[in-house]
Amino acid sequence: MTDFTPASALAGGLLIGTSASLLILNGRIAGMSGIVAGLFRRDLREVSWRAAFVVGVLLAPLVYGVLFGPLPPVTFDASAGVIVAAGLLVGFGARLGSGCTSGHGICGLSRGSPRSLVATAVFMVNAAITVLVTRHLMGH
Repeated sequence: MTDFTPASALAGGLLIGTSASLLILNGRIAGMSGIVAGLFRRDLREVSWRAAFVVGVLLAPLVYGVLFGPLPPVTFDASAGVIVAAGLLVGFGARLGSGCTSGHGICGLSRGSPRSLVATAVFMVNAAITVLVTRHLMGH
């Protein structure tokens, strides 16, 4: 477990807020599931900004590594099958909920969307239940 680092947390929050604000000012929502899904549409005007956003998200850790050194290692205590199943469930949930945590939790809440408030509450309750079950009831 890594220590809390206020400077990097503040910088990350500022970057997320700035990107969400810039997209909202252009009439778009910074929800990753919607941005990625939009890459598969035929409207080339929509694909270009979406591709740039996804490339930026993918390159950000590399830029961080060059500027500040290596990122902390990421480890998973699950098999590849469990990780794939979890990813599919998250994708299904994002489609079912008409968005993901970034779209509802960051952009939707900041716009005062009632639907996003409900969606974010459901995300958080389910996250708490998942932690309770996997960390405390399953003996980890």
